[in-house]
Amino acid sequence: MSEDKLKTAVLGLDEGGRLLLEVASKIDYFKIVAVADKDTKLAESIAAEYKCTAYDDYRQLITAMDSRASSGAASTDLRGDSRCLLVAAGMYSCEKQVRAAMKKKFNILKLAPAARNFEEAAEFVRLAEDENIKLAVANPCRFARSFLAFRQFLQQGRIEQIFLITAFCNVGGQLHAAWQTDPKLAGGGVLLRNCYGIIDQIIWNFGTAEQVYSLNTNQAPDRQQRFYLTEDTAVVTMKFSDTLIGNLIASKAFGPRQKFLKVYGKDKILTVSNTQFTVSDGLGQRSEEWKYDDDELCWYTALLENFALSILSPDENKLCSSGRENLKNMAVIESAYLSARTAMPEEPGRILQMAQIEPTSI
Repeated sequence: MSEDKLKTAVLGLDEGGRLLLEVASKIDYFKIVAVADKDTKLAESIAAEYKCTAYDDYRQLITAMDSRASSGAASTDLRGDSRCLLVAAGMYSCEKQVRAAMKKKFNILKLAPAARNFEEAAEFVRLAEDENIKLAVANPCRFARSFLAFRQFLQQGRIEQIFLITAFCNVGGQLHAAWQTDPKLAGGGVLLRNCYGIIDQIIWNFGTAEQVYSLNTNQAPDRQQRFYLTEDTAVVTMKFSDTLIGNLIASKAFGPRQKFLKVYGKDKILTVSNTQFTVSDGLGQRSEEWKYDDDELCWYTALLENFALSILSPDENKLCSSGRENLKNMAVIESAYLSARTAMPEEPGRILQMAQIEPTSI
């Protein structure tokens, strides 16, 4: 493995950006060299804490890091293949800068969702592959011990004849930035921005749905106003095969906050959340139960270590949750939004094919 550290910048210093920064700063593979946020005081305060350079202009951060590498002034510190950008800012505010960074050979890890829509995500994937850089989407539940135990249970074939998947995602009471209510800026509401992780778990474990049907709404007082706001409540039905269907209920209009996934088989029911995995019999009586004490810091530590090692020693470390892999998530979500407009079932496979991306190649 290369002894070089990844010279790292963090774009966006909201709660998610600060979490990425905190975790990356404790991992030996990363060296934090810059942070950026539109809030100048916030950027300067955090930069002082982490002893790095602050920027309030995203373009300036990318240009400065690239010019340092190109000039040779710090070439041993900022080689093209050892730079990465951790993106927490909303894509509406930094899409051009992220593209510029990719063209300058920055490896990219972006907080979910992968993009505002499928087309934007596909363009990012193509650019990353053209530039031969790593592009990853943060799906921390892939590293949660409860979901890993759930996945292992499935892979070992310990549940037979799965016929139904149900998921519930409620984020009521959580504060959201104003731009997240604007469809043009945010791309979508509760499905895209709050359910991305649970949708990823469904697709990661069961494959891409053949058909998706969705009903979306929000709490706006009149029909006309609803057209100009992202959805805060949705019901999504998915058909995986003639014998397997799924259903997701999502809302951020009421509490308490909770997310879980249930799988129904011939004689077992599996229930998994961030901290617990339960096996029940066909009548719902629990037969096995595991509780886990890991948390976001643990999940993001494993996630960032995987991202770093996939760059530093790619032959021995496969990237988990690549941009290309996440196109399946985006195709399902895009199908849900399209279905809500057409009032008809839609096919994620067609979206993948229209982008000249075969589902089997992902």
